[in-house]
Amino acid sequence: MTENYDRLCAIIEDARADVEKASGGNKAATARVRKAMQAVKATAQDIRKEMLELRDGGAAS
Repeated sequence: MTENYDRLCAIIEDARADVEKASGGNKAATARVRKAMQAVKATAQDIRKEMLELRDGGAAS
């Protein structure tokens, strides 16, 4: 797996407890979940770029 993919998995796993707390009504946990989801979005974009570079044989920068 790529470093970005491993980072994505770690972000999601780390957010699990806060998602459970947010579901229980913890407002501070909802902010942490939103922050984690922004990190997921950015990391997913990095993975997309990485895959495009692989597809194009490293020509895309």
